[in-house]
Amino acid sequence: MNIPQQQMLLDLKPEQAPTLENFVVGTNGELLQRLRDLCDSHSFEALYLWGAAGSGKSHLLAATAAAAAPNRPVAFLNAAEAGRELSFETGSLLVIDDIEALTAEAQVALFRAFNAARFTGLALLLAGKEPPLRLDLREDLRTRVGQTLIYEIQALSDEDKAAALRRHAIERGMLMDPAVVQYLLRHGRRDLPSLMAMLGSLDRASLEQKRPPTLPLLRELMQTSFDLDKP
Repeated sequence: MNIPQQQMLLDLKPEQAPTLENFVVGTNGELLQRLRDLCDSHSFEALYLWGAAGSGKSHLLAATAAAAAPNRPVAFLNAAEAGRELSFETGSLLVIDDIEALTAEAQVALFRAFNAARFTGLALLLAGKEPPLRLDLREDLRTRVGQTLIYEIQALSDEDKAAALRRHAIERGMLMDPAVVQYLLRHGRRDLPSLMAMLGSLDRASLEQKRPPTLPLLRELMQTSFDLDKP
């Protein structure tokens, strides 16, 4: 059955589960090691990660939660899922993404979790789009977040992105002209998830149309994608 081109372009779900191993490290090596240590720990720790959309926050949170699960109880929540009570076991890891979106009741619950953390061996791994001082949270919670170990996820260089795209192409079995990667970096969206998604679309188009994943095919896809975004 043929897949409509629009459906093909918009099917951008990741094909691999996020892990600490498949995260493109760049200059974030210290952060990655800290997260690995967190997976093996059974005591209190508190980390806050922040960065722009597409920087890899959600990838790192999901990957850390999965890696820690065999060693300690894990509660992994998006801010929208957090309520007036946060349930956690002694020695567990509480992971919350997008904390700037917490409701007033959930903010109170997280503040209480901070207060109980040292006595229960709870570790907290939190993420948001802004540094703590710019978070739109109640003042006492913002202060607690500001007292954690804070990491800004550093943007990848073009060289890091190119290496990641080449590796991803090899994993997919794509025989790809290096010019394709350079064109993506010059004309595609700058964040790595969008670049990976377009590379996946190129691979699917190549298989669907029985054409090699060349620069002309990529240009066609990117033009079609631009047209779909028009009102």
